[in-house]
Amino acid sequence: MTIKVKQSPRERLLEAAATLPYRDGVNIGVQALCKAAGVSKRSMYQLFESKDELLAASLKERSAAFVARVLPPADDGRSPRERILYVFERVESLAGTPEFRGCRYLVVQIELKGQSHPTSRVAHQIKAHLTASFRSEAERGGASDPDLLARQLSLVFDGASARAGIGADNLTRLIAPTVTALLDAADMH
Repeated sequence: MTIKVKQSPRERLLEAAATLPYRDGVNIGVQALCKAAGVSKRSMYQLFESKDELLAASLKERSAAFVARVLPPADDGRSPRERILYVFERVESLAGTPEFRGCRYLVVQIELKGQSHPTSRVAHQIKAHLTASFRSEAERGGASDPDLLARQLSLVFDGASARAGIGADNLTRLIAPTVTALLDAADMH
């Protein structure tokens, strides 16, 4: 028998803030978020200063799950090249799911159009972490210009996520050859 623990109002709000804006856009109203969470507006404002703070907290809280879903586990025995390819295999796999709308962190940055919004700042930090991970692997793998390769890989990650997210392309047999060409050009082993 499984005992299900009832989520707190805060947890329900964070869940709604993770789901609705990804599906419907960051301009989702407070009323819709509260309704989905089964929480009053008053309760939401007791827990979070604003909708923006709620959205930022939701993104930040889910960043560990994003990292675990996309990046390979630390010290997993893969080469740096294999670790980078793993990331793009995961993107291809996630992009094949019906609920995929692109990288949620990129989507937020595009919709908010500025780095000053609290949610955009969180998304920017998470995307910077991904680029830093690429840079670290590129350095370990002996890439000729690790910084440039990391930026190129981030560009491919974001472009692939965006194209798959809007249904313009599926990533099957597209992303791995593209990344492999970049790794080869950078003398990455």
